[in-house]
Amino acid sequence: MKKLRHFNHLIFLASVSLLISCAETGSKHSDNPPLSNSFSEIAKRPPMGWNSYDCFGGNVTEQEVKANADYMSEKLKQYGWEYVVVDFLWYCDDQDSWEKFANRRPAQHIDAYGRLIPSEKLYPSSAEGKGFKPLTNYIHSKGLKFGIHIMRGIPRQAIEQNTPIKNSTAKAAAIANLPDTCVWYGGLTGVNMTKKGAQEYYNSLFELYASWGVDYIKVDDIVDQYHADEIEAIHKAILNCGRPIVLSLSPGPAFIGNPKHLRDNANLWRISGDFWDKWSSLKRQLELCRDWAPLVTEGHWPDADMLPLGKLNIRTVSKNRKPHLTNFTKDEQYFLMTLWSIFRSPLMFGGNMPENDEFTLSLITNKEVIRINQNSKNNKEIFFVNGVSIWTADDKEDSVKYMAILNINDTPQTVVLPLEVAGIKGNPTVKDLWAKTYLTKKDKGFEITLATHGISLLSFKTN
Repeated sequence: MKKLRHFNHLIFLASVSLLISCAETGSKHSDNPPLSNSFSEIAKRPPMGWNSYDCFGGNVTEQEVKANADYMSEKLKQYGWEYVVVDFLWYCDDQDSWEKFANRRPAQHIDAYGRLIPSEKLYPSSAEGKGFKPLTNYIHSKGLKFGIHIMRGIPRQAIEQNTPIKNSTAKAAAIANLPDTCVWYGGLTGVNMTKKGAQEYYNSLFELYASWGVDYIKVDDIVDQYHADEIEAIHKAILNCGRPIVLSLSPGPAFIGNPKHLRDNANLWRISGDFWDKWSSLKRQLELCRDWAPLVTEGHWPDADMLPLGKLNIRTVSKNRKPHLTNFTKDEQYFLMTLWSIFRSPLMFGGNMPENDEFTLSLITNKEVIRINQNSKNNKEIFFVNGVSIWTADDKEDSVKYMAILNINDTPQTVVLPLEVAGIKGNPTVKDLWAKTYLTKKDKGFEITLATHGISLLSFKTN
């Protein structure tokens, strides 16, 4: 095992060296920003953005993407929200029902090299081989960044047609690992990385994405059943593509016992399966965040999944979901945003943003809460007693300590803040960051009452 780890480390160092070289010599595409000299620098802070899946499933249209980009640019960009991510099935014309999605051989659009390309029905601007470039240009013009979801592997259409692999003499059928198919989507098979042309195939994908101006890639069907060889191949392809691209791995749960491989090859990775607006699922995320918190490092983020807030399931690939506003109560929505922030999870909003009400907008535009997510350190749970979880963190720049108190009980709870356990001394000024009010010290100390499934998020500044 030591030899294998050493070998992987050498590969990573060589890849970083290649990245630096590309940055010095200039990128392939003239409109690409310069590459960072470190993979960790691409996502120095947890990415913040919007993903189309929770509201539109696999059938978001170009106009809907633009509408969400317009909303983000106008109302959220100033708070740090920047990524607009199109989730899966952008390469299929019509996957708007469970029956169609369950088809193991869906019709997918590919180019001459077997690479998936956008549906012109969903994305009219992609016609004549333009791909996502026109949509990317639109989003970039708003001062935002563009991302896409992809499935691990190679399309079945490419295998059936035995398309050539760009920059290789090999063809698609030769690199396909036919028995290795996603259990919930049959449009692709895995790539056999021992075959000639396998790495070149992944290189050609990311060369195409870089030419479109893509800034963020979410790769699915790659972590729960851990495909280390394809993760490494994708990482190498990004370093070779001439453009800095954030790499997100999905779905979870990622194996917590090998964080080094994840850090070496990805910027974020899912710690759970798909997370939806159910209280039982939110309680489970607290447990997972507790386990992963000691392993968080700058530039590499355990991901608690999207924020199922606002209007959801407008279009869906699930037979059990209907259009609705989030099922979370207001207290549970505060719980969600507080946990994601104190844990420093990526923040990817899942609802259709143009339909946000004022309360939903207030959840994602609280500057002090966002600061904890983006600019804190030493984030950890200090204890969990009687269904109350208490987390602390330190601001990176100011002499401020943060404390999140989360109640998973089905009844209200009264808590005296454990200042000594948290390392808070003196007579601090205590601010409630959601209510934007200040706490007054009582005989017992600072005492708070938490609602059922409620929270308190506080800052402490010593005078």
